[in-house]
Amino acid sequence: MSAPNYPVMEHFYTLQGEGFHAGTSAYFIRLGGCDVGCHWCDVKESWPADQHPAVSVEELAAAVAASAARIIVITGGEPLMYPMEEWLKPLKTLKKPIHVETSGAHPLTGAFDWICFSPKKFKAPKPEFYEQAHELKVVVFHPSDLEWAQGHATRMHADAALFLQPEWSKRETIVPLIIEYIKAHPEWRISLQSHKYLNIP
Repeated sequence: MSAPNYPVMEHFYTLQGEGFHAGTSAYFIRLGGCDVGCHWCDVKESWPADQHPAVSVEELAAAVAASAARIIVITGGEPLMYPMEEWLKPLKTLKKPIHVETSGAHPLTGAFDWICFSPKKFKAPKPEFYEQAHELKVVVFHPSDLEWAQGHATRMHADAALFLQPEWSKRETIVPLIIEYIKAHPEWRISLQSHKYLNIP
């Protein structure tokens, strides 16, 4: 069975800016399409799948191979709207770790080397992500999101890395709150969108 073609908003070589692997050279593949609808989303242009060209994953794999990226990051949109098993096969031939960034709102398909689980209030996540995700990353838009994040953390497995990330437009007011929260709850770490500070994709 050949791999399907999915809508791709953009793909590019850069550094991972967030979470556990921040600072690592990464090839990002941003799939078009999202049905979660976060009002503070910074890539709302990714939401309508029909506005992005269908690109073969073989073409994407060739672009990744031409880079020196250490990891491949599949993001969106919401990438797990699409079945991943067959689609990932050409990327797996590159022998690079494949990461996914997901809200967990759709079933987990495909074998990923790293799952960044970022639940959202707008669509409940599937239970399997609490056991299978390597990283929980909660975007904090309002102070009440800190306790909401803690509710998710209590459901994660013991080895999961826990990150609180300020929503970019609220960072000046939210970062101090996150700092104090982590001092009181040291199982958490802060994730900053370092790519935005560095002015890179």
